[in-house]
Parts: sequence; C-alpha cells; structure tokens
Amino acid sequence: MKTKGARAARLACLFLLGVLLFNYPLLALFNVRASLFGVPVLYLYLFAAWALVIFLVARLMERGD
Repeated sequence: MKTKGARAARLACLFLLGVLLFNYPLLALFNVRASLFGVPVLYLYLFAAWALVIFLVARLMERGD
C-alpha cells in the first residue's frame, strides 16, 4: 500500500461491507426454518460473515507497506 490513506479507505470499505452483511435484508434471507449439519442457517450465516470480516481485516492489517 502506498499511503495510510489507502489503508484507511480499505478499512472504511470493510466497515461498509460489515454493515451490509449484518443488515436486515440479508439477515431476513437466511432466517428460515432449516438447518445445515444440525445448526440453523441463520447462525451459520452470522458466524461465516463474522469470520469473513475478521479475516479480511486481519489480512489488510498484516500486509506489508
């Protein structure tokens, strides 16, 4: 990354992605009475989206300049 401004912009984009992933319309899509491997689909979605956001932030912050 060339500047700290670029990193800040990418972090802001990741924040917006997190807001999108945990907002009502997407959560409503996964709020069904079904389960996958015995776990409700909504719970799987929440943990997968949370893990994705954490992975992306960690990858962005660990990147060398």
